[in-house]
Amino acid sequence: MKKAIYWLAFSTTFLIMHHSFAQSRIDIGIKAGLSIPNLTSGDGDNPISSGYGSRLGPDAAIHVEFHISKQFSIQPQLEYSSQGGKKDGDQAFTVPPEMEALFPPGQVPQYLYANYKSEAKFNYLMVPILAKYRFPINARWNVYVAAGPFASFLLSAKNKTTGSSPVYLDKGHQQPLPGGAQSFDNTENIKDDLRGFNAGISGHVGVACSVGKGSVFIEGGGNYGFIDIQKDKMNGANKTGAAVVVIGYAFSL
Repeated sequence: MKKAIYWLAFSTTFLIMHHSFAQSRIDIGIKAGLSIPNLTSGDGDNPISSGYGSRLGPDAAIHVEFHISKQFSIQPQLEYSSQGGKKDGDQAFTVPPEMEALFPPGQVPQYLYANYKSEAKFNYLMVPILAKYRFPINARWNVYVAAGPFASFLLSAKNKTTGSSPVYLDKGHQQPLPGGAQSFDNTENIKDDLRGFNAGISGHVGVACSVGKGSVFIEGGGNYGFIDIQKDKMNGANKTGAAVVVIGYAFSL
C-alpha cells in the first residue's frame, strides 16, 4: 500500500507538470553508466555495519525534462541504482545457530571474528525530481548542474561472502574456536532485513553537445539516502550513497 501511494503521488505530480508545461519544450532522455556506491555507518560501535569500502555496479535512467526557460528546467526521472558496499579481511558476524552449541547456555558472545570477503549488493528504483540550470558555451555546447530530492524503492538485496578462515572469539584473533578453518562461501537474500523505502538527495554536473534534433551528454554526480536502511538496529545503522558517471542521449518531442 505504501508503494502504491508513492507511485500515485509521483504519477499525479508528473501529470500536473505535463499539463503546466504543455506549451514548453519537452525532452526525453536515456542514460547509463557506472555506480560506485558505499555504505556509511551511523553506528561506529557496531562492527557489522562499519568498515565498508566502495563496490561497482550499473546505473541507468530515463528522464523527462520540462523546459521552463532557455536555461532552467525541471527533470523527473526513473533510475535503476546499484547501492551497497564491500569488505575484505577481518570482519565481525553474529553467531549463527549452528555454532551456538559450542557455548554454554547464556554465554553465546555477541560477535565472532574471521577473515573473509563480503559484498552487500542492493538495487533500488529511484525517482529523483531535479531542478536543472544550463550555462551555454556556444550554439552547440552547454554545461549544466542539476539537484533535487529523490524517493527510492528497494528491488533486491543480497549479501555475498567468500573465503575460508578460522573463527575467533576476539578481534585480535588470539582465541580461535575449535574446528579449524570454516568456509564462508554463501549468498544470502537480506531484503526482508532492510527498509523497502528510502529518500535523500541526488545531483550531478554535465556537459551536453547538440546533435541533430537531440543532444549527447555525459554526467558525473551522486546520491545520498537520509534513512537508515536496516530495520533492526542489531544489524547496525547504514545509509546508502553512490558516485555516478553516465553517458546518454536526449531528444526533443
